[in-house]
This record gives sequence, C-alpha cells and structure tokens, in this order.
Amino acid sequence: MARNLDMTALRSFVAVADMGGVTRAAGMLHLTQSAVSMQLKRLEDALDLALLDRSARTIGLTPAGEQLLGFARKMLEINDEALSRLTATEFEGELKFGVPHDIIYPAVPAVLKQFAAAFPRMQVRLISAPTRRLLGMFGRGEVDLILTTEETCGPGGQVLVELPLLWIGAVGGQAWRRQPLPVAFCGNCIFRSGVLQALNTDGIKWHMAVDSEADNAVEAAVSADLAVHVALKGSLPPQTEVIEHAGLLPALKPQNINLYVLKPEDRPSAAMAEIIRRCYALPPIMPQLATA
Repeated sequence: MARNLDMTALRSFVAVADMGGVTRAAGMLHLTQSAVSMQLKRLEDALDLALLDRSARTIGLTPAGEQLLGFARKMLEINDEALSRLTATEFEGELKFGVPHDIIYPAVPAVLKQFAAAFPRMQVRLISAPTRRLLGMFGRGEVDLILTTEETCGPGGQVLVELPLLWIGAVGGQAWRRQPLPVAFCGNCIFRSGVLQALNTDGIKWHMAVDSEADNAVEAAVSADLAVHVALKGSLPPQTEVIEHAGLLPALKPQNINLYVLKPEDRPSAAMAEIIRRCYALPPIMPQLATA
C-alpha cells in the first residue's frame, strides 16, 4: 500500500533546514516550537530515518536529510503551484488575442507562456487571422489585443518593431528566375497590393501562380518552387529561404509589427501588452494598474 508524506511536515523540515534551527523556523511558519518539533518527529517516524543531526549546537542534516531536502523542495513547489492555479481568483475570464499567422513565431509562444504564469485563471483565445480582418474585429470591439503587420500604424497603435520585407522562395529554388515571375498570395494578404505595385513599377511581368484563401496553400506552393512570395525577416515559412536576387527583383518597403490594445486600463490586457513589449525588446510603458 502506497504511503504519503505529510506536506505540512515537509514544509517544517525545509524551514528548519533553511533557517538552521527549530526556533527560527517556528517564527517563520507562525507555529510554536513544539508544533514544529512534533511535525519533524512525525516525518522521521514515517520514513524510519533520522533526518536531523542534533549533536551540535546548531541543527544540521543527516545524509538522509540532505537527500530528502531536494525532494521536499520540489514537492512543495508543485503543491503551491497547483493550489495557486486552481484557487487563485484575482482575475478570471477570457482574453482574445489576435495575431496574423506569419508572426506567431517566434514571439507569441513566449508571450502566452509568461501570461499564463502570471494569470493562471485567465484563458487566452488566440485568434489567427489576416491583419485587415483583425483590424475590423478590433474596431468592433471583438478582440482585446491584436498584433498587425502594416506599412504604417493606425490611431491608438504602437509600433513594436520595423522589419525588412523580403522575397522568399524554395530552398535552392529557381522560380524567381522565370518569366513572367510566378507569385503566390492569399487574397487578403496585407503585402499583396504593395508587392504587385512594386513589380509593375519596375516593369517586371508576373502571373498569379497561386491565389488562395489558405496560407498553407501558398506556403506549400512556394516550398515546392512553383512560385515566390514575401515574408518579414525572421518569419520565414518552413522549407523556404530568402532569395538572393542581386537587385533583379524590386526592393520592398519595410513593414511594422504594431500592437493595439482595446482597454489599456484593464489589468490583464495591460499586463499582456507589457509582456509583448518585452518580447519585442521595447522599454516598459505600462500605465498605472488598478489593484485587484
């Protein structure tokens, strides 16, 4: 039959080890010395081991106690985290966070992980949609925060970073050398009109090899060397690379990654916005937050 260790006794044991004695540990735990001593004895009896070396003026750990200390710290950490996540009620609810699919990596996973640790009772609904659709949703109050890719920045937004827009193709591909140039875009891609205008301005003939509503269809065609596409630096799809065209393709205007926050005074929204800024290495500008 499985036996269980007493978490209260483990907490007292760790406190005694950290504080170097029962008296200080009792004060830290707001318990009497006799209560702490009783818990330690109960723990030693349960394990049938001596955990504390009481032969000197200051209490030390026996070899068995040193071994248990590492396990005890881990067990208490898991216990406290579970209680925090399951019983914390400071902030509950759902935060809707919209991001275009091509900039989810590398920053967004880190944002979600840090926010979940800070607000364990909050649920984040990640909405992946093109910039134009996200801006429409934001304008109607349907999302709490959005990231966008834009040449400029709209009212109420903040530029997080400006990145080069690059021509991309299949690894080792030759599609960019073909004439007319085969290009692949989604109908709602924010970069589409500007790129096609740049081609027309430079007198480069092109044809739409893939015109899809699905981003993965465009990425598949590009990785198969059927067409070329564009991407922000650092956000290349799998099995693609930047085309080293030596000026044979037009230069493209850099693009911003912008942040929009619907209710900056809302503490969870403000906290997520600040995490996003940190992930993009911006200086903190978080407004004063209301206490829970």
